[in-house]
Amino acid sequence: ALAAHPHAEVRLYNPFLQRSGRIFGYLGDFQRLNRRMHNKSFTADNQVTVVGGRNIGGEYFGVGSDMVFADLDVAAIGTAVHEVSRQFDLYWNSPSAYPAASFVGTPGPEGVGDLKARFAAARANPESVAYLEALRTTPVVRDILDRRVSFEWAKATVVYDDPAKTLDTQARADFLLFPALVRAIGRPEKSLDLVSPYFVPGKEGTESLAALARGGVQVRVLTNSLAASDVAVVHAGYAKRRHDLLHAGVRLFELKPTATEELPPERTGVGSSSSSGLHAKTFAVDRDRIFVGSFNFDLRSALLNTEMGLVIDSAVLAQSMADGFDSIIPLAAYEVVLAADGSSLQWIERTSAGEKRHDTEPETGWLRRTGVGVMSLLPIDWLL
Repeated sequence: ALAAHPHAEVRLYNPFLQRSGRIFGYLGDFQRLNRRMHNKSFTADNQVTVVGGRNIGGEYFGVGSDMVFADLDVAAIGTAVHEVSRQFDLYWNSPSAYPAASFVGTPGPEGVGDLKARFAAARANPESVAYLEALRTTPVVRDILDRRVSFEWAKATVVYDDPAKTLDTQARADFLLFPALVRAIGRPEKSLDLVSPYFVPGKEGTESLAALARGGVQVRVLTNSLAASDVAVVHAGYAKRRHDLLHAGVRLFELKPTATEELPPERTGVGSSSSSGLHAKTFAVDRDRIFVGSFNFDLRSALLNTEMGLVIDSAVLAQSMADGFDSIIPLAAYEVVLAADGSSLQWIERTSAGEKRHDTEPETGWLRRTGVGVMSLLPIDWLL
């Protein structure tokens, strides 16, 4: 419907040929369709860009009363905007991008009218009205409207996968974001604070993080708890690595499903929800440099999906993330620790009423835990 508007153009990246029978598409073309464009950016007039992990959907903006995702973005101006635009054009004009009309048909003469009617209905919806009113009172919107937004002036490097990664059959490393990301942000010498909702480090990633921790680097990781995860099979790829990471000295935090209820209002955005999940993808090195983007710490982001983000040389932003691990995250998340026997796990829940320890994954049933345990035995990390 959006393509019907005279000022809108829509292309689909790496699409299914048959939109209604995806399972048959996977059977015939799995290697291609298993790769997705995961990049997220929003650029206006080539003057300002917003980059991060947020999708366009109500649950990513605090709308509604169901699941709401905790996310993170950065707004950038200057030369980084032109690099983000260049990245967008590279994907827009790539062999994997097709006009939407090729798959969903050409809009009829009534298309624009239907689109405007849907816009008007959405705008008049009482939930939309309430959301917009609440949005206008948020500090960031007030600052934008009052023209008093303050930027942190720092070097920002745009990193992204080449879209050729989507069609690559030779496993070429020169297409990949991850080596460029490592070069841009540098090796941690003192600290690494990592936030990844889908944290599947695999064997090599686990060994790398463990080696950093054993070498004296403070390594802290925030991911989803099983109760907060929207993809249980992904949790299975992480759960089997917890013991190795903890024995090496890595600190693990798992977001509570009730995090938005327990944090102060200024930390939880506009909406309220009965359940929350982590969706931000960021990490900071040595309290000096920070990455914000779409890249999860998993093999899918590294090898299959296309990703992008900004590496920012800013001690202010990196320190802000470290401060979050020091004060906010211990309240919003369970800390996973080794029990006294050195082999079983415990989950520490910190609240204003005191500390509580759980011997099983909090807020979960035995059936779900058993299912995750079984899935963790499968060699499917590369798919997660």
